[in-house]
Amino acid sequence: MAAFEHDFFISYAHLDDESLVEGEPGWVARLHRLLEIRVGQLLGEKPRIWRDPKLQGNDYFADTLLERFPRVAALVSVLSPRYVHSEWCTRELKEFYQASQKSGGVRVADKSRIFKVVKTPVPREQHPDEVQPLLGYEFYVVDPQTGRPRELFQAYGPDTERAFLAKLDDLAYDIAKLLELVSNGKETALPQASKGTVYLAETSFDLRDEREAIQRDLVRNGYEVLPDQPLPLYASDFEEFVRGQLARCTLSVHLIGQTYGVVPDGASRSLVALQQELAAERSAAGGLARLIWMAPDLAVEDERQRELVEYLQTSPGVHAHAELLQVPLEDLKTTIHAKLAPPPSPTLTKTMRIFLGDVPRIYLICDQQDLEAARPLEDLLFNQGVAAVLPLFHEDETQARIDHEESLSTCDAVLLFYGEAGEPWLRRKLRELQKSAALSREKPVLARAIYVANPITPQKERFRTLEAGVLHEPAGGASPAVLESFLAAIKKARSKA
Repeated sequence: MAAFEHDFFISYAHLDDESLVEGEPGWVARLHRLLEIRVGQLLGEKPRIWRDPKLQGNDYFADTLLERFPRVAALVSVLSPRYVHSEWCTRELKEFYQASQKSGGVRVADKSRIFKVVKTPVPREQHPDEVQPLLGYEFYVVDPQTGRPRELFQAYGPDTERAFLAKLDDLAYDIAKLLELVSNGKETALPQASKGTVYLAETSFDLRDEREAIQRDLVRNGYEVLPDQPLPLYASDFEEFVRGQLARCTLSVHLIGQTYGVVPDGASRSLVALQQELAAERSAAGGLARLIWMAPDLAVEDERQRELVEYLQTSPGVHAHAELLQVPLEDLKTTIHAKLAPPPSPTLTKTMRIFLGDVPRIYLICDQQDLEAARPLEDLLFNQGVAAVLPLFHEDETQARIDHEESLSTCDAVLLFYGEAGEPWLRRKLRELQKSAALSREKPVLARAIYVANPITPQKERFRTLEAGVLHEPAGGASPAVLESFLAAIKKARSKA
């Protein structure tokens, strides 16, 4: 690729640079100035930006523009209603596209040389063909009460200003990455190998900021994030596209918010629900882990969304191949990274086993409300020469989850304490136990059982399962006799190990 005279050209409609506040710079002028600063900080030198503030829509399309486009590395296209209806603007875009084909191609490695900045929302079908397949950078928010879009403009308040700067930082980061590839002469290089590929499902608009925060975190840590194109809005095209994207991934992440979201043409469910269903289909076939996230304080008014949330929270089919998290967003990020790059599983070394006298270790799993009720059983196991480990209940839910997975991966046997916690809790823990094989265990669990504690209810009395042994606590409380079969199973399995 030939040396470039300009790093990037800003293409915009001049109407969009007229200031709403007298005496202040226009929106595009401010974008120009801040990109110059931020891209310069990321590159370590001031970028060469070309923006011609003198040209007007009724000027002749200057031959000098055609001559200069081959010497421009990238183009920032500021979309708005005026832009897509301007013959001048759309021709700038088209001419750059054609010129770039002759100066190394529109793509450099896996990066596009065109950046689509959406200042004011325009229906996707009206976007020029050259930027149709690009996701773009949306510099606007939608008022949840009125449904009206509002541009990110500092005069609208500190919240919109913060959102503007966050979005600008994403744009500047991606421009800088492209310019680094160009300066290093990697225009024909293959895409840089990523650490992994994640399907970060598109969300309803109320979770756009949260999704972008996760995407930003993943990209800057070396992961590829899909979808890499706008989702089709026709049901048949939508399903084919999402299946293709999921096939490239090892993890999918689904954020569930307050609103139901867009329903593709020809479908009866929202794109949020459909992506979850398609990911579940792919996960059941193997090779795809899934995380479903909801805010801890999620409140839903839309009946359709309420039904979706209830289904995700209670359906055994969902939990068989996915983890549902209702934790702060930062904890979700931690869990995502743990899934993508799990830490080495802690194992009991030979020295540690000698130190412990090769004592069997039983993970005694209980709900927090049953912790005190499980203490007598913990003492009874200790008196039987067994080390019983109870769950860690910690205000840091991420730390508690890590401890839970470590205990599942290192224990010899598992005993589930079925006390005040309901049967849904018990079934969820059984599913987690089924998945423990994926936690890099050195050997399988030697024995598993469910300890049905007092008080006995009709539901508990009828409880049965083929997934584990069932031990019923005597009316007088925990006794060695009730544990005999469970401990004998452990001893027998250890003798064969």
